[in-house]
Amino acid sequence: MSAFTYSLAVFILVTAVATALFRDVLSVIIVFGAYSLGMAILYTFLLAPDVAMTEAAIGAGVTTLLLLLTIARTTRPSTDRLVERIHLPAAAVVSVFVGLVCFTIVPEMYEVGSTETAVWQNLEVTQHYITETYHETHVENAVTAVLAAYRGFDTFGEAVVVFGAGIATLLVLKREVFA
Repeated sequence: MSAFTYSLAVFILVTAVATALFRDVLSVIIVFGAYSLGMAILYTFLLAPDVAMTEAAIGAGVTTLLLLLTIARTTRPSTDRLVERIHLPAAAVVSVFVGLVCFTIVPEMYEVGSTETAVWQNLEVTQHYITETYHETHVENAVTAVLAAYRGFDTFGEAVVVFGAGIATLLVLKREVFA
């Protein structure tokens, strides 16, 4: 693993812990946006550009914007005693634990592009999806077939979550659903 990978992992961990520990809502939203951008960079580094673009657009972009719009419509508590509200011993214990877990797991991960992963070891499954997807689903694009047919319930669940988030946003922003 490179120094970039370790520094990215540390950045993601620090922003995740800060998001959980900060009490000022605006600070949490800003740090959460940085966390989402860090995750998008990690997904890009792990050669998952579709997931990276989704994380950047939804996690860092739309979610941050909706949270900022929501906080603009509500009141913020005073931040005069922000440092006193964070329980430093608990934060230190959690940070050390998460750090140990990550530094134990990250070196065990496969290197990017490694042919020793399960996908490369079982090419029969990969070839099955490439050759038989059209015959089983009658959808020409293999990626669309997997998302629509094989992962249909998962995709439906994601659509329900996005719909629910949209309705909740409209309610929070006090917009009329039916014009």
